[in-house]
Amino acid sequence: MPDRPRGQGRGPGFRPPWWPADEPFPPRSSEGWGAMRGRFFRRIAIGIGLFFLFVFVAGWLGAAFGGGWIGRGDDHRGFFPWFLVFPVLLVLGFVAFGRAIRRTAGPIGGVMDAAGKVTEGDLSARAEVQGPAEVRDLARSFNRMAERLEANEEQRRNLLADVAHELRTPLSVIRAHVEGMVDGIYEPTADHLALIGDETSVMGRLLDDLQLLSNAEAGALRLHRERLEPRELLEAAETTFRAQAGEAGVTLVVDAEEGLPVVDVDPIRIGEVVANLVSNALRHTPSRGTITIAAVREGDDVAFSVTDTGEGIPADELAHVFVRFARSAESRGSGLGLAIAKSLVQAHGGTISAESEPGNGTSIRFTLPGTR
Repeated sequence: MPDRPRGQGRGPGFRPPWWPADEPFPPRSSEGWGAMRGRFFRRIAIGIGLFFLFVFVAGWLGAAFGGGWIGRGDDHRGFFPWFLVFPVLLVLGFVAFGRAIRRTAGPIGGVMDAAGKVTEGDLSARAEVQGPAEVRDLARSFNRMAERLEANEEQRRNLLADVAHELRTPLSVIRAHVEGMVDGIYEPTADHLALIGDETSVMGRLLDDLQLLSNAEAGALRLHRERLEPRELLEAAETTFRAQAGEAGVTLVVDAEEGLPVVDVDPIRIGEVVANLVSNALRHTPSRGTITIAAVREGDDVAFSVTDTGEGIPADELAHVFVRFARSAESRGSGLGLAIAKSLVQAHGGTISAESEPGNGTSIRFTLPGTR
């Protein structure tokens, strides 16, 4: 099998976007199936062994008493029909064994019924948690899987709706101008053609962003890593946005701690992360405001941050800033930038978070593993 290219696949920081934020990924179980399987089959073996032991003892007693081995004499006044003991005990043994099997098979049947409903498309189906410990663990695992599938399906539907919404506006503009030129309402001037070109560029950027986000979330993003000084990433972003910040009357500040460890990253992808954060900060920082691009050591990691003095993010929106297509009503962006930033950081094995206080600005912070 050929080696997987470096940086491709599900790295240590990979986490599906639909996975609950308060649960670890990959999920950790207190006991694996290997240990549970041994205990489960031991219980079955012990149950079968006890059943046959019970049958053997019952048969022996029946033969002993019924056959005259024990307690037989010429006086039949105290005669007891011992020959009936064996079949009675045998029936009782079968009943007890059947109840034990039913206690296990019933809950497993419930899990199978729920699995059949999920197969038919009913992702809301859940198995009842009952029965032996191993079967209860099976039902809980199935229910968690069904919850993940349901969340994934909901996200897929939301994504299709969001993409359709985002494409509708540029397509409407293009259609209106093309129909206007065909009907003779508009002349095919350079201005009209340029407007059509701009709208196609908007759609192209949206599709490129979606493809990048999809690859990053699927763990299929190729990363071409290099060892870089953290200051280089900050200074590159400051150079890129210096003119735009100057026109907006915003001051850009680079603050990199001395002696930071180098980071092993794809400079293009992490550069996109920093650029995205600075671009967002510029859109929400008023004139005479300040944007600080910083990097500090945090244990063996390097913590980067972009902090602005803008209007801040309301508390009810802050929890969703890294969700695709999540944006405020006043936002002019596509709503994909921070979702892409999160996926790129996680693909490098890092984490990202946001803090904000309405009226006092926002700070987006992400960490990357340092390299000695």
